[in-house]
Parts: sequence; C-alpha cells; structure tokens
Amino acid sequence: MKIVVLGAGAWGTALAIEASAAHSTSLWGRDHNQIAQMQSERTNTKYLKDIKLPDHLTLSSSALAEWLTDFDLIIIATPMSALREVLTKLGSLNITAPVVWLCKGFEAPRDKSDSGVGGTASKGLLGHEVLAEVAPNLIAGVLSGPSFAQEVALLQPTALVVASEHEKVRETLVQALHTDKLRIYATSDVVGVEVGGAVKNVMAIATGLCDGLELGLNARAALITRGLSEMTGLGVALGARAQTFMGLSGLGDLVLTTTGDLSRNRRVGLCLAKGLTLKDVMDTLGHVAEGVYSAKTVSLRAAELGVDMPITNAVVALLDGSLRAKDSVPLLMGRSAKDEALDFIKE
Repeated sequence: MKIVVLGAGAWGTALAIEASAAHSTSLWGRDHNQIAQMQSERTNTKYLKDIKLPDHLTLSSSALAEWLTDFDLIIIATPMSALREVLTKLGSLNITAPVVWLCKGFEAPRDKSDSGVGGTASKGLLGHEVLAEVAPNLIAGVLSGPSFAQEVALLQPTALVVASEHEKVRETLVQALHTDKLRIYATSDVVGVEVGGAVKNVMAIATGLCDGLELGLNARAALITRGLSEMTGLGVALGARAQTFMGLSGLGDLVLTTTGDLSRNRRVGLCLAKGLTLKDVMDTLGHVAEGVYSAKTVSLRAAELGVDMPITNAVVALLDGSLRAKDSVPLLMGRSAKDEALDFIKE
C-alpha cells in the first residue's frame, strides 16, 4: 500500500514512521527548509529531535498536485487551522483513495471577510462539517484516540479509532495501520469521535490548572468526571452516540490528555496556574495546543444547543483574561447542587 502523510509536525512524523514499517510511505511538509533538514539529518529536529527517521521513509515538500492521486491512503496531519485549505485542494483533484485527518478541535469561527479557502461564514466547525462544505466528493474520516506522538514514534503500544460513514475508509485504515504495536478500532460515529477529540483538549487545560494550583487528586478526579459529562452532553446534542464517549476517543483520550506529562494542553493550564500570561505560555510552548483555539467555539456551540458546560466556560474566561486562576475554583464549587443524572443518556 502507498501512503502519504501531509504535515510534518510531531504527530504526522510519528504516524509516518509507524506506517513506513509495512508500507511505502511518504511524509510531506510545506516548509522546504524543514524537509531539507530532515532529509539530511534523518530526524525531525523541531518536533521529535531524538527519534531517527527510517531510511525508507520518503520526504517531500513539492506543491500538492496530481501526484497525490498515486497513493492508496492520504493522511492529513496538519493543525485544525489548515484542514480547510488541504481538503479544498484534495477536493479539486481526482482523488479516489480514502482520506483521513488527525487534527482534533473545532475550526475557528469565520465571518465573510475572513472566510478564506472555500465555504462561507461559519460558527466554528468540526472536521466533517468542513469536509461537507469544501470537499464532499472525498470519501473520508477521522483517526483519533489517546496518543502522544513521541510514544507512537517509539513504537510503544497504542490504540486508536477510525471513524467514517464509509466502510472503505474504515477497512483501509485497519489494513494500513493495525499492527502488534498499534491497534485500530473502527466506528461510524464521526461526530462522537470528533467531539471527544476536541473537548478533551479544553478539559486538559482545566485539569492542568487544577494540578498547578495543587488542589489535590480528589479535585482532579471530579474535574475529569464532570468533563466527561460535558463532553458527552455536547456530543449527543450534535448527533453523536453517548456510548462513543466511553471509548478511546472519549474517556481514553480524556484520561491521557488530562493526566499525561506530554500533554501540551495540560501544560497550558499548569503554566496559567503559575501566573504566566497566555501569550507567554504560547510563545514558549513550541507546539499547537488546540484547546486554546477550540475552547471558545466549544462554549458557543454548547450555548446554541442549550448544553450546560461550566468547566468549558471557566476555561474560556481564564484564557480571555476575564477570570483569574485563583478565582476559578470558588466559581465552580459555588454552583448550586444538582442531580448527577445524565439526562442525555437514554435508557
């Protein structure tokens, strides 16, 4: 099988390393200098500096064009902000191979003046909603789940889930990536998988704040549990199946991202708890923390649907500077008592 990974960040590089063990794999990046350096040094110094690239992994920075039609599987590993542009390009080509994206989050809301490539004004879309606007001709889906790029690149055991309404996409991903080191599960619930991947990043910021303020393990457990409730409520309101959030892209990714030391979103919360400004945090992070960009959109879409998401709203207020870290605890703990019943889960 011939596979191409579009995006030479940490996650794209890691998955390309994994795929290249069994398939002819190419890794594409838009930065010519970065790709040239990776070619000469056989390592991704910027994102995975201590991990050697296999000699048989092909690297490219050629302009995206008809050569993409030669591949059996196209994996998009760009940040969420670039997904629209890449899907638009793929949609203009004669692509018949399955396409999957790895990015987790909501696209930033766009008005008519900054709508950019394809589509019109929007309230902030999930990946499958962007696809429907700009490239409905593609057979596509999303690959998600609890995964730190560094561990995948080191071929440590990992389990992911591919979600698509197209059986061919699900079968191709399993065939391409399922190994004794990487397990690939499949589902048709694209909405559930995407909501889980987006909201867990917001919850990781909240949990990092909790840990940074040294509130204790009881508080962390409560926060993660109520975060799962918020995630599920929004997902079901958007059309997802509640049981999806008990799986890899829901509970699995939530636990990893809220507790793992490699989590960039958790690191944002830890730094904010120390009194750093958001600008300082983002300047030193070096990688994209999707929760920072998705939090406001998650809150807006929840409000539109009448879904109560107090943790998310607190994160938004923290990020925009209207709430101080030390004031977030009394804000959440001072809420009135309520039943724990999860009304969105049908008996």
